[in-house]
Amino acid sequence: MKLVKIDKSQWSQGLTKSRESYRLYGPVETDGFHGFKALAADEQPDMTYVNTRLSPKAILFPQSEAIVTYSLDTNDTDHHVQKSMPIDENPRAIVGIRPCDAKSVTLLNLNFDTSAYKDPYWVKALAATTFIGLACDDPRSTCFCTSAGCGPYHEEGLDILLVEQQEAYLAKILTQKGEAFAKAAGWDAETEADDLFDTNKQAAEAKIVSTVSTDNLKNQDILSLHAAPFWEDVSFACLNCGTCTYTCPTCWCFDLQDEVQGQSGKRFKNWDSCMFPLFTLHTTGHNPRGTKMQRVRQRFMHKLKYFVDKYDHGIMCVGCGRCVNQCPVNIDIRTICEIMNTYSPEEQTAVAD
Repeated sequence: MKLVKIDKSQWSQGLTKSRESYRLYGPVETDGFHGFKALAADEQPDMTYVNTRLSPKAILFPQSEAIVTYSLDTNDTDHHVQKSMPIDENPRAIVGIRPCDAKSVTLLNLNFDTSAYKDPYWVKALAATTFIGLACDDPRSTCFCTSAGCGPYHEEGLDILLVEQQEAYLAKILTQKGEAFAKAAGWDAETEADDLFDTNKQAAEAKIVSTVSTDNLKNQDILSLHAAPFWEDVSFACLNCGTCTYTCPTCWCFDLQDEVQGQSGKRFKNWDSCMFPLFTLHTTGHNPRGTKMQRVRQRFMHKLKYFVDKYDHGIMCVGCGRCVNQCPVNIDIRTICEIMNTYSPEEQTAVAD
């Protein structure tokens, strides 16, 4: 690990130089909101942003991605043979990603890159991507990252962590990928400022005013939580709009759909949501999660109980606060986490008696 100082007057020049080796993505403001997108040749990432409505996970896990193609033409010697779509493995870099979003990529990876199954589209995209993080010195009031296994200076999943100063960026080079990008950008002015990182980190963490308690989730009985009476109240206002799942950086649900035009077909991997009634609808017409309450329960049980039990890797949440900010009916994962963490079937029985 080494520290590099990047004068802001040289910042854009370094990014321009890096384009010789990397395709750049970064936060850009459009219609009053920030989002991550591929940067045009003359476009710079907006490093003044607070957070984006959607996370940058779509760069690795697109909302709609063609994965195979096939021909139905019997005159074609390869008819009905599925062929993988080309995978872009050219180096890319996401500049300005927040530490919580970088941490979310490591959680998504638990699903897409396992010992039993590896999604080649995800695995190759991840291998081609360098993550240039931007420390979060002014977190929102709804951020609760420090109690969700993350933090405003969290390094997991990052190759470089940038800290903004008045006239410069301090870059902590964390991996070989980060070293390669720094070299491509001409960032080589090493400095001694490790104490500044620690001081700023403590100051940023002190600004996190929202927390969740997760210490007892592992010990909770899964069937008792599933049968708990509070789910009806929790789900009462839900619209099943899917906003929470689409804005969440750790949601990975997808559907496979075929589209055929004439004799040519493609199969697409599309984002889906456990909030949608069609998500679990069987061809028989039966739906095992046919009610709103069942779908809301599934979402929070998955993030805060099933994931904890399966992976023993903390909760499936990085505390970014997007779902809190954007839920149209103010359903708050922090409140539900507290209810689940402190739930006691014995107390519920006593109250009922």
